[in-house]
Amino acid sequence: MTHVSEIMTSNPHYVDTSDNVVSAARVMAAGDIGAVPVMGEDKRLKGMLTDRDIVVRVLAEGKDPMAVHAGEVVRGPVVTVRPDDDAADALRAMADHQVRRLPVSEDGAGLVGIVSQADVARVLPESDVGGVVGLISERNER
Repeated sequence: MTHVSEIMTSNPHYVDTSDNVVSAARVMAAGDIGAVPVMGEDKRLKGMLTDRDIVVRVLAEGKDPMAVHAGEVVRGPVVTVRPDDDAADALRAMADHQVRRLPVSEDGAGLVGIVSQADVARVLPESDVGGVVGLISERNER
């Protein structure tokens, strides 16, 4: 059994709910990532902000990305996994919630890592991954 802690990216980039969308986009660009966790003032995860969220929920609606805060764009609930969860369970959670990235949290509060669909796909048998990737992509990308 492969644990999430063995495949996750530790100390991932994140933004605060009070950061504007331009700042969040710069974090994504600097890290060459398509999504970033959003943390509240209480240091609890509030959601994942994706590049698609920025385009669809801010730019396409004509909102000013300098005036919109990351916390205004993310939606809950936040789906997380624990470091000691099985990688296969993470892939199932991705399929169930149709997300490509999962924050990794010890207790639902702190952020200790992030695991992506690609991270899980590298360690699981191809036969398991193909069907689940299809399920993740079946509806709208999140």
